[in-house]
Amino acid sequence: MTGPAMTEAAVPAEAPSYEAPRHRSPLLARRGAVEGVGPDAGVAWHYGDPTAEQRALARGGAVVDQSHLGVVRVAGPDRLTWLHSITTAQLADLPPRTSTELLVLSPHGHVEHAAGVVDDGEATWLVTQTPAALAAWLDRMKFMLRVEIADVSDDWAAIGEPVAAEGGPDEPVTWRDPWPHVTPGGTRYGPAPDEHPGADRAWRLVLVPRADLVQQVAAREATGWPLAGTWASEALRVEAWRPRAASEVDHRTIPHELDWLRTAVHLHKGCYRGQETIARVHNLGRPPRRLVFLHLDGSGHLLPEPGAAVHETTGTPGEPGREVGRVTSVARHHELGPVALAVVKRSLATDAELLVACEGGMVSAGQEVVVPGEGVSTDRPAPRGPVARGLGVHPSL
Repeated sequence: MTGPAMTEAAVPAEAPSYEAPRHRSPLLARRGAVEGVGPDAGVAWHYGDPTAEQRALARGGAVVDQSHLGVVRVAGPDRLTWLHSITTAQLADLPPRTSTELLVLSPHGHVEHAAGVVDDGEATWLVTQTPAALAAWLDRMKFMLRVEIADVSDDWAAIGEPVAAEGGPDEPVTWRDPWPHVTPGGTRYGPAPDEHPGADRAWRLVLVPRADLVQQVAAREATGWPLAGTWASEALRVEAWRPRAASEVDHRTIPHELDWLRTAVHLHKGCYRGQETIARVHNLGRPPRRLVFLHLDGSGHLLPEPGAAVHETTGTPGEPGREVGRVTSVARHHELGPVALAVVKRSLATDAELLVACEGGMVSAGQEVVVPGEGVSTDRPAPRGPVARGLGVHPSL
């Protein structure tokens, strides 16, 4: 992810995890609509009945306004081989209408941008929450290659659907979420795909002209699908342990910590920015932190905010011990109740009971392991023998 590359290596970029939306969705004019906040500002959090909306989405029959997401279009004959060379994904031979995702890493392997990727045979479409910053970075990296980069977020909007299918030749450009499958060249730290909590979550984004957003949503409602907000889509994402750059990523995040080598990283492709960290942690080290799924105690009706501190317990009820991590996403699930994703220290015991800071007190939380505490992927190469003194992996990895 010559001269410009050397400059970036000297001063690693720390791109924002999301950009403020440029458009306020016209669907917020619907009766009962409550606008989202943070990375989901600009679209509805819910339309008056979030539990019913979530149940409809979980059954596979709802439509979600995702028009706050950004879209970058990359055209030109060199587009796929070029994107292949500067990102984590295997893109050189990507067939049309085949969805994948990519990460842009810093020279030290930290996640700077994430995007869903699909090519329509004429251009590559990137769905991201950092469209302006991603397009600017790509523009700096194109040099003399035959590529054309455009942030087309003003012209195109995304609609979310619970459909487990790629877009067909007669459909609009469609990105199908590959999570939680392990794509060729990837690996996993967590459960096998058929045992994963996200195995039954179908999700895709359909790109439509922004001017046609209301009409396209109405066409889906006419089939019996209700309109759902991001309360519903986020609750199902959290249940599926699906990382999101706008939530789970900070300036220190490496993909291993979020089990993101499943879908966003090819371990056996050519060199790209940040690859050394990817290979070293996979082959020799361990991720410094790990993603966990939290079941929150809802009896006190307290709910933490993203960024809330996670603490070990001390044995005294309600008394927090050392801080071990931070909450990244929070949701109220229609069956599981209040749940969250958090990034914690790898050294935290996987059976430790936790306390999460909330306004008004502490909430107890039980953890489900997403990335195992031992920090070893399922296909980590066996050690070849003792490593010579002084050549070991940095203790932070």
